[in-house]
Parts: sequence; structure tokens; C-alpha cells
Amino acid sequence: MIKVVRGNPTPEELAAALAVVRARAAAEGGGPAGAPPAPDAWADPARVAHSRLPAPGPKAWGRTYWPG
Repeated sequence: MIKVVRGNPTPEELAAALAVVRARAAAEGGGPAGAPPAPDAWADPARVAHSRLPAPGPKAWGRTYWPG
């Protein structure tokens, strides 16, 4: 949603601004409105945890990311 906060644009100016915003969104790979963006490879949990998590126990939280 675009909201004019200040000024009184003509319909042509508003259409031009909307065209620029839509072109930028299309160039960046923006999908339909409300669709979640595709996850980046760096956010993949498999990249951080290469092996299985340790078995539950008293000190399992300390071995979560540091191999022993």
C-alpha cells in the first residue's frame, strides 16, 4: 500500500511513482504480495549443524555447537 504523506500529486505523478516501485520489486525478484521471500543459503540450519545433535543430558546444551 502506498500512502501520500505530503503534497498533492497528480494522477500521472502517482502512476509514475507506482511504476517505479513495481519495476524495482520485479527486478529484485519480488513475488506476489504477501508471499514470503525465498530463504537464503546462509540461513539454512544444515549449514550450521553438520552432525546430529547430542543426546539429551545434563550438559547437552554446552555440546550443541561445539564438537567434543
